[in-house]
Amino acid sequence: MVKLEKEKRLQNSNVKYTILNYILFFFAFSFIGWIWEVGLCLVQSGELVKKGTLFGPWLPIYGAGGVLVLILFRRFYKKPVLTFFLSMIVCSILEYFTSYFLEKATGLRWWDYSGFLLNLDGRICLEGSIIFGIGGCLVIYYAAPFLKKYFDKIKRLPLIIFTIILSLLFIADEVYSRFHPNVSAGINITEKNTG
Repeated sequence: MVKLEKEKRLQNSNVKYTILNYILFFFAFSFIGWIWEVGLCLVQSGELVKKGTLFGPWLPIYGAGGVLVLILFRRFYKKPVLTFFLSMIVCSILEYFTSYFLEKATGLRWWDYSGFLLNLDGRICLEGSIIFGIGGCLVIYYAAPFLKKYFDKIKRLPLIIFTIILSLLFIADEVYSRFHPNVSAGINITEKNTG
């Protein structure tokens, strides 16, 4: 039974994705990441906090990480342990440079893991990296194949129109938030000297 489940999971990982799939994955994973962060904050502090620099219900770092692991690690899908470690590394690099870029662009530090085990400049930590490894495997072996099945059931034209509308809303949010980032109460941001 376990062997059959493993073969099915590895078969799922051989699915071919289109550009439209990747764009929709980006939005789906960005939304799932937003839900994850908001839910985590709710559990930890009891507060409902709108997470991220943007105003929409999305955290693009999760979308970018999910799409990156799907694109970069296709040839390693049959090696889940390697996929786990590669996802850890790539997503941690993405998080580190996203933190750095956001700090330089806004003068604010949006997260700080200084109190966590094996952190690097407070931008990434071992715990987060392990979660990224698990998340990368979940994306590759379960989430992307599952979502693709549902995307394929929707007629192409409405799906394209939906994707265009979603993309335009996202771009508008990115442009607006570049000058007016979300600094809602409860977000753990600190002023940093970017000089």
